[in-house]
Amino acid sequence: MTSTSQQLVAGVDSSTQSCKVVIRDARTGALVRFGSAPHPNGTEVDPEAWWDALQVAIGAAGGLDDVDAVSVGGQQHGMVALDADGAVVRPALLWNDTRSAQAALDLIAELGDGTPGSGERAWAQATGSVPVASYTITKLRWLAEHEPQNAARVEAVALPHDWLTWRLAGDGPGTDGLSRLTTDRSDASGTGYFDAARNAYRFDLLERAFGRRIGVPAVIGPSEQARSRDGLVLGAGAGDNAGAALGLGLGRGDVAISIGTSGVVSAVSQTPTADASGLVSGFADATGLFLPLAATLNGSRVLDAMGTLLGRPHRELAELALSAPAGSDGLVLVPYFEGERTPNRPDATGAIHGVRLQNTTPAHLARAAVEGLLCGLADGLDALRGQNAEVDRIVLIGGAAQSEAVRRIAPSVLGLDVTVPKPGEYVADGAARQAAWVLLGEDEAPRWPLAGEQTYSAETGVTPGLRERYALARELTLTAER
Repeated sequence: MTSTSQQLVAGVDSSTQSCKVVIRDARTGALVRFGSAPHPNGTEVDPEAWWDALQVAIGAAGGLDDVDAVSVGGQQHGMVALDADGAVVRPALLWNDTRSAQAALDLIAELGDGTPGSGERAWAQATGSVPVASYTITKLRWLAEHEPQNAARVEAVALPHDWLTWRLAGDGPGTDGLSRLTTDRSDASGTGYFDAARNAYRFDLLERAFGRRIGVPAVIGPSEQARSRDGLVLGAGAGDNAGAALGLGLGRGDVAISIGTSGVVSAVSQTPTADASGLVSGFADATGLFLPLAATLNGSRVLDAMGTLLGRPHRELAELALSAPAGSDGLVLVPYFEGERTPNRPDATGAIHGVRLQNTTPAHLARAAVEGLLCGLADGLDALRGQNAEVDRIVLIGGAAQSEAVRRIAPSVLGLDVTVPKPGEYVADGAARQAAWVLLGEDEAPRWPLAGEQTYSAETGVTPGLRERYALARELTLTAER
């Protein structure tokens, strides 16, 4: 372990695509080392691949011999099914595996009284969220129905970050360690069988889905020690969105808008939400508060598609967009290229409205793509406001946040200044900050500076009529889809 003059902590981001490890100074947050390793593709993965990648990433980061504490942030919702000996029963189903979509619909209907919307309302009141195929509970129902022999072997279910923390503590197959599984509120709140408002599992819902009661990880607090091994303290860990919020240092009234493959709008809130429409998921954050979240299916790939159409790389696409007038002279792109989740229309398609001779130029099309992408995220922001989430400050992150057009146009669409921090590994940073919180034993997580922040304001205010034109085009698109 390190000397008393410096204490080091490690944060892990075990995401869908890769494993990243940051090692930072516990008090200052200064980055000391970094390592990463890829994960295999696919929507079902042997968890041992995550463990192998973690070992490679730790090695690339210089090892943990001088590290005092570690926490794991991970992709949410996945299903890691374990037998009585702690062995993995079948490859883990990831959040983006949609084979349980019908199971989600069945579970919603079963909890209702037969009247329209009753099932959704019941689920929202029970867990804060309406189940979709991402959630662990739907995957358990699928397993019970489609693989009964595997289901019969299951004695416990864990999430990806739970399983990795368990393995780091020295448990695994043959260790009789199922009772030592731990998780945190943020990740538990995405299972579909945990009520974040009351900090309690809903075993009745788990049994409804799977047919019988099985073991689940103990939920521990954000500053509590999960385990220790050979002097290495293990924190509770977190789901990826909560980990990113902690890494960004977000507090009450702060909203993170992440534009990656999908778009995610999440707000730190003191009060829980229960949205029966399903637009807002009532998750918990990694500090003891709540993290209501709205997701869109169409993120940075909207810009990828428009760049391909116009034959322009990202930098040139941004320059084109900024050369067109605000509002694109009435040209509106509804970016439902892969269906949509906010609103929940998985079969919807994209559309272009308001086409005129003067606005059919590459610059107008580029600007309409950026504005349409941001209008979809603004819909998510409205959904959060509809659940009484406070929206005082917006922090923009993700791959598309590096587009100068997205940065400069966002305030005129979202209606607030936008802060863009330097690109970073915010999930891993959040896990590291949690590890420091546990290690230092203080009342709150240590305050680490956020590097390279830039704030963008709307140069001419909110673009007049843009959101209204988008809303009309959106409804026309959805009506045509019906």
